[in-house]
Amino acid sequence: MSLLTQWRDEAYNSDRDQRADQLFWVNHFNQEKAMYEQILAEPEVVVSGTVAELAAKYDMDVLHFTGVLDGINTSLKTPNPIEEMTEETVVSLDFEPEELYKNMVACKAEWLYELPQWDAILSPERRKELYLLQKKSNTVIKPKKIGRNDPCPCGSGKKYKNCCGRNA
Repeated sequence: MSLLTQWRDEAYNSDRDQRADQLFWVNHFNQEKAMYEQILAEPEVVVSGTVAELAAKYDMDVLHFTGVLDGINTSLKTPNPIEEMTEETVVSLDFEPEELYKNMVACKAEWLYELPQWDAILSPERRKELYLLQKKSNTVIKPKKIGRNDPCPCGSGKKYKNCCGRNA
């Protein structure tokens, strides 16, 4: 069984009671925050190593570190092979700062996108732009409804009701 499958089985374990589940996630998010504080403090340093080495470096067990890798993978310059990853797999945490920030906003991870370490990486104005860009990306904008007597959008010059709207 892959590390990712083990992580997901543990993380989304439905046998835990609500209190145990809350403690599990609080512990995970605290470990994740501590790791990001270190990584964001030196963004120019590309962190790489085996899954087991990096988990030990950031004081996490391998499964919790796998969960963090699952979260950061879409923000990396070169995604890690998380589906078939083992403890000996070499991974890299070479992240795109703007993509990482937007993904943290998308996940509503305030404890991560509000870290003070972001000040040295992205300006407050740029963070605000990225925040708004991410929030707008989830907004569904309905197109204006075509009225029966409006010109047909196909460009025929006919009224919609006499053209494409005839069968509608």
